[in-house]
Amino acid sequence: MVGLAVILTVAFARILFRSRLELMVENLALRQQLAVFKRKRSRPALRPADRAFWVVLRQIWPGWVNALILVQPDTVVDWQRQGFKLFWRWVSRAKKVGRPRIAREVQELIRRMARENGWGAPRIHGELLKLGLEVDERTVSRYLPRGRTSPDKLQRWLVFLRNHRDALVGMDFFAVPTVTFRILWVFVVLHHERRRILHFAVTDDPGAPWIIQQLREAFPFDTAPGYAILDRDGKYGHEVTSALQSMGVEPVRTAPRSPWQNNHASYCTSLVAFILNAVALTRSGQPCCFLGGFGPGGS
Repeated sequence: MVGLAVILTVAFARILFRSRLELMVENLALRQQLAVFKRKRSRPALRPADRAFWVVLRQIWPGWVNALILVQPDTVVDWQRQGFKLFWRWVSRAKKVGRPRIAREVQELIRRMARENGWGAPRIHGELLKLGLEVDERTVSRYLPRGRTSPDKLQRWLVFLRNHRDALVGMDFFAVPTVTFRILWVFVVLHHERRRILHFAVTDDPGAPWIIQQLREAFPFDTAPGYAILDRDGKYGHEVTSALQSMGVEPVRTAPRSPWQNNHASYCTSLVAFILNAVALTRSGQPCCFLGGFGPGGS
């Protein structure tokens, strides 16, 4: 009886001291669900406006879960992710601007040169210029056939990873969407020896100066490793590789379209991205709160 009295007293005190604004928001949430139930259907039908209402309410009211009856809280989070996909699909829709596609005959010529001669994009680009075909080298690389990794290259790369794992780190980026449809970039530096996150940071503008500052924070004093694996992302540029060399670190670029060469960092970023995508973030500091238990972070 004493325990029940204490519970009732606490519940009454909570109701008594709740703010007027919180009571108004809860009343609004319950009324919205009541309006859905009053629709003359065997099963309450949720309209796009109903989904948008709960997605917005989730961000402005911490007690939204307690008032939710129609669906599970995970469903509301999924609605937000669906809205994010629709938004960026609309933003990325095909537009009649930009460089036109090259002719199909030129595409077949690029693939034939690569297949019969084993040439790469620079050589094929030069040969096309001799034929009077003005095609950018990056465009040529886009139409090259994708071949399987040879066993010799794979074996050499695995030997390199085994021999230098004590002095080897990998770095990679992954993207996290927010409720306002912004993109946050999370930078992760992973040590290969113990698969330990050395450093992570979050930004919405991952330029070369910001990456260099994060590397300085990741490798203070004399803790810089011997090698750093990074892909060919344009965010790194020449400035990042020069900064690594000035720290005594040898940058090792992965081959084009070869995420398996930086598999530890890629797997780590994919796993953490999956966890962060399960929640809808509202500000840039929230990924750091979730990642705080994995290792030291920056800003």
